[in-house]
Amino acid sequence: MDDATPTRHRARKILGRASALYRSRGKDFVTEAVDALELGFDGIAQDRHGGQTRLSGGREPWYRRGTEIRNERQLSLLSPAELDEIAESLGIAELRAEWIGGNMLVEGIQRMTWLPPRTLLFFEGGVTLKVDGDNAPCRLAGRSVAAHCPGEEGLDLRFVSAARHRRGLVAWVEKPGVIKRGESFEARLPEQWIYSA
Repeated sequence: MDDATPTRHRARKILGRASALYRSRGKDFVTEAVDALELGFDGIAQDRHGGQTRLSGGREPWYRRGTEIRNERQLSLLSPAELDEIAESLGIAELRAEWIGGNMLVEGIQRMTWLPPRTLLFFEGGVTLKVDGDNAPCRLAGRSVAAHCPGEEGLDLRFVSAARHRRGLVAWVEKPGVIKRGESFEARLPEQWIYSA
């Protein structure tokens, strides 16, 4: 048995800012800009991804599709720099957060999609979000991008590979309240290591 202790990276803090906020209306996947997000333990009220629980889908092949599970995907956080990288990779002029169901555009954190699970985001106004992990790109988002860029062939499929590890994060509400557009936050990254035993 290998008793080697894994290399650990200390916990640390990074500052960021919610430069734009979005929410969906009803069942629509595409979001629209708002000045503030009122968040409860169920996420954004009446948002497509709101709720304390959700139904499992293709991301959870270990459950029968439609099984009720905890909703760790209440909010979708995106980076403008990563959206620009995806757009460049796809050969399109722009990729807007609204097209792919984004709820928050985050500035100030490099390679935001790589923030580790369990990172806590403490907002100035008192809200705390907990990062579940990266948001794996899907064809639903790809179809939305294709619909907004008519004449571009195969965007729905190309989006999935172009957005891998750049699609942002999903998070859930640990402490409710209101987040306002332009509000700053402190991201507290947990101690990290790679389990290899």
